[in-house]
Amino acid sequence: MSETQALQAKLVGDIEAAADLDAIEALRVAALGKAGSVTGLLKTLGGMTPEERQAEGPKIHALREAVTEAIATRKAALEGAALDAKLASEKLDMTLPAADAPGGSVHPVSQVMDELAEIFADMGFAVATGPEIEDDWRNFTALNIPETHPARAMHDTFYFPDTDAEGRAMLLRTHTSPVQIRTMMSEEPPIRIIAPGRVYRSDSDATHTPMFHQVEGLVIDRGIHMGHLKWTLETFLKAYFERDDIVLRLRPSYFPFTEPSAEVDVGYKQEKGRRIVGGNGDDEGHAWMELLGSGMVNRRVIANCGLDPDVWQGFAFGVGVDRLAMLKYGMDDLRAFFDGDLRWLAHYGFNALSVPTLSGGISA
Repeated sequence: MSETQALQAKLVGDIEAAADLDAIEALRVAALGKAGSVTGLLKTLGGMTPEERQAEGPKIHALREAVTEAIATRKAALEGAALDAKLASEKLDMTLPAADAPGGSVHPVSQVMDELAEIFADMGFAVATGPEIEDDWRNFTALNIPETHPARAMHDTFYFPDTDAEGRAMLLRTHTSPVQIRTMMSEEPPIRIIAPGRVYRSDSDATHTPMFHQVEGLVIDRGIHMGHLKWTLETFLKAYFERDDIVLRLRPSYFPFTEPSAEVDVGYKQEKGRRIVGGNGDDEGHAWMELLGSGMVNRRVIANCGLDPDVWQGFAFGVGVDRLAMLKYGMDDLRAFFDGDLRWLAHYGFNALSVPTLSGGISA
């Protein structure tokens, strides 16, 4: 037996007898590492004559391949044995519940908008939308808001430096009332819509933000009067707060776009530092709280939209969606609605499958 064959027999025997993966790695380094025995033989080929290299080269290369194959075979066998032992010793309890996957939640504003759409759809209202960038004619002039009205001032309204094709100033809408104008100009009465959406005003404190959410309602038909308005608001608020003891108080007020106009108050009481809507504000322990504005649509607004005010009458109302959410679900700071704090959203958010329905319950 030649020296090369003797070395191969010894190395392969040691590899086959290796007890674990660490022993295999040590043998690999000893044979095939930079200072290994097989590597040393390969280096000697450089000092041989062509005849010697032709005779010894195949033997040395065969030695390297045999050692490499023996290492791979023994390593696979040891790894397979380790896996079999692990599978035999470990157990998986399939009765344990799966870990909760991270999930998002529905923002309270989105949830309340869905609740409002469900309530008003049951009363025959459609949901109407419009652009958030408006011209001052639809946002102010068509609504009978005069040029000198404070709301038109720069400190209340976000204006753009550009004008539209007709030279009208462009702005971020200050209310969703322009949707009412667009609807009256594009659809034939009778009209029953709500217009939810984002609006913008230059105001910021604990109860006001430069961007907030509003929903307005509009009804245009023949023979409409204040009784229809009061019934609609009572039905809406009873369904939204899910209480039958909602009591309204309508106080005379002034809005350029309605005549007569009324501020709508609701009765409430304090419980554990929270306002609970319900009951008569004149009862002991109760008080009145202003909630929304309303009124009969001004004849000038109806005429500005191309309708005959002697034929068509209507009412309108508006309320802050964020305010409704705060009253129903107990938030006390409007700014938290827009902070994007995941802890707040996890606490006040709603499950995406909690779709509000009148039959199943408006509240999630």
